[in-house]
Amino acid sequence: MNTIEKFNEHVMATYGRLDIVLESGKGQTANAEDGKQYIDFGSGIGTNSLGYCDSDWADAICAQARSIQHTSNYYYTKVQADFADKLCTSTGYKKVFFGNSGAEANECAIKLARKYSFDKYGKDAERNIIITLVNSFHGRTLATLSATGQDVFHNYFFPFLEGFVNVEANNTDDLKAKLSQYKGKVCAVMFEFVQGEGGVCPLTQEFVDAIFEECAKDDILTIADEVQTGVGRTGAILTSKIFGVKPNITTLAKGLAGGVPVGACLADEKCCDVLTKSTHGSTFGGNPLACAGGQVVLNKVSDPEFIKEINRKAELFRELLSQIDEVEGVDGLGLMIGVRLKTKKASDILTKCAEKGLLILTAKKKLRFLPPLNISDENIKAGMAILKEILDN
Repeated sequence: MNTIEKFNEHVMATYGRLDIVLESGKGQTANAEDGKQYIDFGSGIGTNSLGYCDSDWADAICAQARSIQHTSNYYYTKVQADFADKLCTSTGYKKVFFGNSGAEANECAIKLARKYSFDKYGKDAERNIIITLVNSFHGRTLATLSATGQDVFHNYFFPFLEGFVNVEANNTDDLKAKLSQYKGKVCAVMFEFVQGEGGVCPLTQEFVDAIFEECAKDDILTIADEVQTGVGRTGAILTSKIFGVKPNITTLAKGLAGGVPVGACLADEKCCDVLTKSTHGSTFGGNPLACAGGQVVLNKVSDPEFIKEINRKAELFRELLSQIDEVEGVDGLGLMIGVRLKTKKASDILTKCAEKGLLILTAKKKLRFLPPLNISDENIKAGMAILKEILDN
């Protein structure tokens, strides 16, 4: 059997895959088993934040693998302490819980928010509802699926976890109405600043401000799911800084460790001590390899010049997209880009781009770009030339 046949024989068919076998990569290009090279505008859905095999990142991972690759959380490790210190210092949070994915980070946030109200208001108050947004996406575990505000993900797996209420994104009246309807029962409002899987749809400043103003009135925690938007993706270390707010809890994953599985739930002074011994855990959380990779990512992304370059490259993308007639408009922030098309199907364009040597993503009806944060101007222009050729024909 060839690689694809062997794969399909033994791996559950839970993904729609292109017939491409990626074997290696360097910088912003990936190499297939058949020798074909691809410019990558997807970076593993925003996970390879420094591209493929960045030399500093690879050296740190290899050095850590030769030192200690894992220990349970019954013990301390210097690499996890250093990573936590760098992460909290860079983001302005007090403490962090480490897991392995965005879904785990969001599970931690859900538990933290509910326990905060349980501890403060008591079990009988039943203050456990978490408001999330229509069109949101928070993960594929049962709890995070329950939190996700998209019916398309809600088939097959009934019954879902209780205690989640959806509000229309950017509808302040709906937010206020639901908070009033469930007054005294809401422990948190959870949201993405830009709904990634929902179609690269940003929240408005007015709606974000309303969330924080309303939550402050009733001691309701704010949870920002920055799994896809965080760690420089939108042109700031956290997207909350662009909106001028600080959520009580922020969740991170994807690009945080440059391609090694990691999840992080950051908590401020108000709620950082809610989860105590034995109330939560993760066998692989804070794995030394992930922490070593994460330190390299944070060292680069914390540099103001690096952030400045992200925003400059974002403008280059938008300038080149504006020159394509088929492009109706561009959504998103920084290097989280959603492209609206006038007549063509995003899924068809994705396939044609792959045939020409460009890897992209889709989100709903849009093309979606989540390129490496350090992508070169040369690769931006080369990839955009491929896209333009396809969209112009």
